[in-house]
Amino acid sequence: MSSVLISASELARRIDAENLLVVDCRHDLADLERGAREYAHGHIPGAVYADLQRDLSDMSKTGLGRHPLPERSAFAALLGRWGWRPGLPVVAYDAANGALAAARLWWMLRLAGASDVAVLDGGFAAWTAAGLPVSREVPQRAPTQVAVGFDDSAVVYTDELRKLQQNPQVLLVDARAAPRYRGETEPIDPVAGHVPGAANRPFSDNLGPDGRFKPAEQLRAEFAQLLGTRAATDIVHMCGSGVTACHNLLAMEHAGLRGARIYAPSWSGWISARENPVATGPA
Repeated sequence: MSSVLISASELARRIDAENLLVVDCRHDLADLERGAREYAHGHIPGAVYADLQRDLSDMSKTGLGRHPLPERSAFAALLGRWGWRPGLPVVAYDAANGALAAARLWWMLRLAGASDVAVLDGGFAAWTAAGLPVSREVPQRAPTQVAVGFDDSAVVYTDELRKLQQNPQVLLVDARAAPRYRGETEPIDPVAGHVPGAANRPFSDNLGPDGRFKPAEQLRAEFAQLLGTRAATDIVHMCGSGVTACHNLLAMEHAGLRGARIYAPSWSGWISARENPVATGPA
């Protein structure tokens, strides 16, 4: 796949013509079992299911935010259960326009060195709106044994972030909705506000009214205004727990702006250390 995004029609053609791994990443932060129920009720034919909490996070870790990255050995075992092998194309989708949690899986696969990975533009809604088939059958894929590493240089943790804050060329970009960023409301985490110095670009700004990503040229222009004189490699994305931040990273990659990083613990990890300062109000 030449793009980080794939349309429903293209996916339908490729499912018939090529060997793909399709992964259903639907998740609901308010109802943790909803994604699995919806997968059981109907999914893209041949798709396996990834649970954000159980598969794409290690909830046993503390101090690293609400969705800590799993160990690479655990991620390798997951990929093996799905029958993935290096070079096998992957398409991830969800019901939140990529934000929960298709972009997260896309990012994790990229960390693990996979380059042929895309997110279904418009998600499951785009698939069903196109009148494409839905299945309740759980695929039986032949397991594989794979070993993967993570590109640690693409992940920022709190100690490094504190150092990066001393560099005015580095920009931290918060993907949460503006009221959460400003500290006016906080429905999930125990403290409201944002990391001092962070800019705000809600991930929803990446989408057009149809729920699909804006054209690459438009996103490039919008991010150029945010970056100013900075390069894409000067950007660190964050959100509440390191999940929707991946949506902004995906949008930048779609726009041809490559090399930004993710602050994996994000807001929930930042506030777990009481000595970390908190800002409220506009940027």
